[in-house]
Amino acid sequence: MKHTGTRRPGTRPPLTLALPAVLAVAFLTLPLVGILVRTEWSELAGHLSSPGTVEALKLSLLVSFWALGLSLVLGVPLAWLLARVRFPGKALVRSLVLLPMVLPPTVGGVALLLAFGRRGLLGPWLESTFGITLPFHTSGAVLAATFVAMPFLVISLEGALGGLRPRYEETAASLGASPVRVFFTVTLPMVAPGVVAGAALTWARALGEFGATITFAGNLPGTTQTLPLHVYLLLQDEPEAATSVSLLLLAIAMAVLVALRGRWTGTPAGRTPRPAPEPGTEPATDATAAPDPAEPSPEGDGSGERWSLHAEVTGFTRLTLDAEPGTTIAVVGPNGAGKTTLLRALLGLTPRAHADLTLGGTDVTGLPPHRRRVAWVPQDGALFPHMSALANTAYGLRAQGVARGRARREAQQWLDRLGVGHLSHRRPGQLSGGQAQRVALARALAARPRLLVLDEPLAALDQTTRGHVRHTLRTHLARFGGVCLIVTHDPVEAVSLADRVLVLEEGRALQDAGPAEVTRHPRSPWVARMLGRNAWPGTATPEGLALKDGGTLVAADPPPAGTPALAIVAPEAVSVHREKPAGSPRNVWPGTVREITASGSRLRVLVTSDVAPDLVAEITPQAAAELGLAEGVPVWTSVKATEATVVAL
Repeated sequence: MKHTGTRRPGTRPPLTLALPAVLAVAFLTLPLVGILVRTEWSELAGHLSSPGTVEALKLSLLVSFWALGLSLVLGVPLAWLLARVRFPGKALVRSLVLLPMVLPPTVGGVALLLAFGRRGLLGPWLESTFGITLPFHTSGAVLAATFVAMPFLVISLEGALGGLRPRYEETAASLGASPVRVFFTVTLPMVAPGVVAGAALTWARALGEFGATITFAGNLPGTTQTLPLHVYLLLQDEPEAATSVSLLLLAIAMAVLVALRGRWTGTPAGRTPRPAPEPGTEPATDATAAPDPAEPSPEGDGSGERWSLHAEVTGFTRLTLDAEPGTTIAVVGPNGAGKTTLLRALLGLTPRAHADLTLGGTDVTGLPPHRRRVAWVPQDGALFPHMSALANTAYGLRAQGVARGRARREAQQWLDRLGVGHLSHRRPGQLSGGQAQRVALARALAARPRLLVLDEPLAALDQTTRGHVRHTLRTHLARFGGVCLIVTHDPVEAVSLADRVLVLEEGRALQDAGPAEVTRHPRSPWVARMLGRNAWPGTATPEGLALKDGGTLVAADPPPAGTPALAIVAPEAVSVHREKPAGSPRNVWPGTVREITASGSRLRVLVTSDVAPDLVAEITPQAAAELGLAEGVPVWTSVKATEATVVAL
């Protein structure tokens, strides 16, 4: 297709903005052009190879690299503190970090002199105790360069740490890694771009430092006379040589900026888009997903050990939870009910709730997360993107002190058992959703946990993959000697995976029973609707229920009058008519069709009414056609009294 050459409306920048922008670019470019124009290119090599310039260059490199090293040792922990820890005066500390960036360099030099000089605050003590004199010494130049350059590293790395989700670090802690190990094995590798960007800017700034150095360390050839100070002296006697050396510094600075390509703040290592699964690898067949019964268990999988659970949770989520070894509990409830808060309280990762936790008779309440033996699988798996599937799976074992070779063997066995052993060399970005979830589950089980908590582990998977992973999960949970808690919004997962269903609402346990009991008599409107039923809260009357949202429901077996209760009506028990029905139905309401959706081979019809709550009816497509149903069509609905179940709350 030919381009017509016409400009799209709105693409031309307004002149009032474009003109100042062009002037700004010219203003910043002209001085650099001046250096290029005034450089004596024929004398450039001679100027740069002169003894004074070479000596100053060597000293500049020495000072800048020492300043970079000192900035890394001090600045990386400081950046982590600012990004990860809340403490009084944090804003003041950040302001102190930024201060050298806006402070005139000579003022910074004076401040250093008053702090570390021979008559400064620490200078006399350093000289008398250690014999160290910083002013007019190379170490003084290093200190000055560090003072003005370290903020670039701290700010860059803090931004990278701020973009890194704490979930990776929290997952590592749940696998048994200490905070220091988490920092060096997970945090730093994932924010490597931020470290590199900050280090490059810090080194470039230290290489070009002038004001603080000449004020604090002086200008002694071979001792403190760095390249910028050498340029300053050359301007007085050899301006052509000063221009050549300035060009060298300009080239170094531009090389650093071009290499960074604008990544001043850095970004944490991200996950690349997952490729489509290879044919025959995902989803795995049930035969692949399920372990061979004759297959030996990995070393130390804890299959012979049993751990019960007792937890008393206070705070936003308030409940007491007891479970025998081998129990799987599905935790369900609406958003904000406290499900994730409960899991994080058991992990020791939230101030919103506190859990007095006993596992297998051992009180772990006072232990930090990495020593509780509570393994966590977040919704997205939180696999460490810089590690292979095998290294991810072996991480918990290595954190617990298992030798590298043994940890990798056990990790490979777990991956094989979950049907992803052939993918052990791949990184998370090369795995499909189902494969990544299996690796995350293998990693958690390999860590030998006493309590396993899964936060919607199958939510991100498609229906086909979800079925296969559910089968895998059910197989291994049946052999797990501890207790497993699964947060889910899927009724199929709750029924097929759990021995008990814990229903939470506003931080409290509304119901804790077997899946069959919760399915038959849900005590939460949310759970009833999750199961596909109509659910209406109200107050019991002698004949049925006075509904909270208006209207009445006649039921065959209501609880005592005045009891708060919940009416549950299956969609297939709701009849839809075009005319008001006559005969046996005790509950008849007029309404209007608002929505029709397909549910398998049947249709779900949402009917709204002014005299009764909204309700859903489930009918066949043939019945819908015979009734002429469509959105906006007036209808009548009816429910027999014997089809309404009323549960006391």
